[in-house]
Amino acid sequence: MKKRLAPLVLALALAAAGCSLQSTDNTPAGTVKVVVGYQSKTINTVTAGTLLKAQGYLEQRLQRITDSGGAKYQVEWQDYDTGAPITAQMLAEKIDIGSMGDYPLLINGSRTRANERAKTALVSVTGYHPRGALNMVVVPPDSAATSIGDLAGQKISASVGSAGHGTLVQALSRAGVDPAKGVEVLNQQPQIGATALESHQVGALAQFVAWPGLLVFQNKGKLLYDGAELGVPTFHGVVARRSYTADHPEVLQAFLAAQLDATEFLREKPFEAAQLVADGSGLPQEVVYLYNGPGGTSFDTTIKPSLVDALKGDVQYLKSIGDFAELDIDRFVDPAPLRKAFAETGQGDYDQALAATANPSRVTGTDPICARAVDSSTQAGELWLEGADRPQPAADPTCLLRAIQTAKAQGKVIRAAYVPDTELGTRWFADKAIWLRDGDTFLPFTTPAAAQRYRQAHFSAVPVAYEQAVTEVRG
Repeated sequence: MKKRLAPLVLALALAAAGCSLQSTDNTPAGTVKVVVGYQSKTINTVTAGTLLKAQGYLEQRLQRITDSGGAKYQVEWQDYDTGAPITAQMLAEKIDIGSMGDYPLLINGSRTRANERAKTALVSVTGYHPRGALNMVVVPPDSAATSIGDLAGQKISASVGSAGHGTLVQALSRAGVDPAKGVEVLNQQPQIGATALESHQVGALAQFVAWPGLLVFQNKGKLLYDGAELGVPTFHGVVARRSYTADHPEVLQAFLAAQLDATEFLREKPFEAAQLVADGSGLPQEVVYLYNGPGGTSFDTTIKPSLVDALKGDVQYLKSIGDFAELDIDRFVDPAPLRKAFAETGQGDYDQALAATANPSRVTGTDPICARAVDSSTQAGELWLEGADRPQPAADPTCLLRAIQTAKAQGKVIRAAYVPDTELGTRWFADKAIWLRDGDTFLPFTTPAAAQRYRQAHFSAVPVAYEQAVTEVRG
């Protein structure tokens, strides 16, 4: 970072406003400009943002058009912290294609619908989770809260209108806490909220990935509520201005084809993709891989009916915060360009991909400690050792603990270990999980509430600390 004061002050001011330093207006005459709004730190949008940019897939696709006698193109990338400023720029007709979460997508469609030049369509999905695990609520490490209901009467930081805020509202409502009167929500950008949590200015932070995982990884927070508790799909997607894509349909097709390129790369090389995203976002690779590795986000571009239904269900939340005008969601969703991109790129049958529900990225291989094939997507974990070219697979959580025990005995440095939540099936850091022992089996849970529910249903389960579990597991 430069040391001169003026640029630093300018950068901080723009960051606080959710703005980018990359916007320019130097398009050569006769060149078609395409402006893409993305969120480098919202890492389940990487196939339409950070990873896509790093790999240059869009520029390569557009260059093919130029080389075939078509127009010349100039791509401008604008990085933001949330979806709200991307929507504002699309309203101003200054961004042509953008990616954001489900709630911001609805707000985007609602706010742009009255302006024909700004009106958008949802054209693809970047990543999703069928149970809503991409949003979380974290509290300070010394917080006494063990359930979402314990936040009643406290200040909570959230980006109002974001997917993280929507999860908070739904979670509080289910817990019997009025989200409007039972807590005080401070509308803050993610990085401001993270600082507020660290300094105990707020009792909790409700955000989307990768902020909760980052804070927990840095030991600045602990997970209180996993959005998977709601059992409602959450996703991020791509919107495009209809007027722009009507004038330049080849640009949208190139973008969607490039997104398919990025998605295929991430599925085939998740570890390498995590490094590229870490380099482009400034996030630790361990945190990126938590969400973008096998068993995390489902990177699937198809606009599934379940996700569209979830959008319709989100409308009530948006109306409750007074931030939503009526939107015909069925018309807002336009999968036709993506279908065409599937056909033109040879990606297979769109309808077959649409019907698929399993996470396409899975932990595979042979567990070297338990000497078993890793074949269960709900049980498999991974151990990431310093110096290893990729994580080591574990057949189940107990085998993962044995692997950790072995690595420690050999003096190896562990960068991270990932386990699936026993109840919710979500992916989490092994050393941040809540562990129970049921006979000879060790079971991880992401939240205190999830662990408590299991204990109530299985009275033989005994709480054990992570280090204790590592010590006790049989070699």
